[in-house]
Amino acid sequence: MGKMQEKLDEVMALTKELRKDYPTETNAFLSFLSKAESGKALGIREKELINVALSVAAQCEWCIAFHVEQAVKSGATRDDIMEAGFMAVIMHGGPAYMYMTPLLDALDEFQAPQN
Repeated sequence: MGKMQEKLDEVMALTKELRKDYPTETNAFLSFLSKAESGKALGIREKELINVALSVAAQCEWCIAFHVEQAVKSGATRDDIMEAGFMAVIMHGGPAYMYMTPLLDALDEFQAPQN
């Protein structure tokens, strides 16, 4: 199992535990996510590329793993995802640049196709 898959497994384990111990709060958060992502102006690929950029800017390896996997599944290429990552670097500077490391790890692990 790869490092980024371990991050996804940690997200799933956290969600399962929180749903058990704090179902109201957790289900409210998950419902909000579902509703926030349901808009029709952007496709899922574009939304996931935005989420990739925000994940890099937020310096969240769990988010990077989740959203890179989803971006690849929605048809984004390696170059698409890298460009989104660099947009985060433009807006967030050096700290975001360093989080291009887990972004590259996730791209390799989830086998994003080349353009």
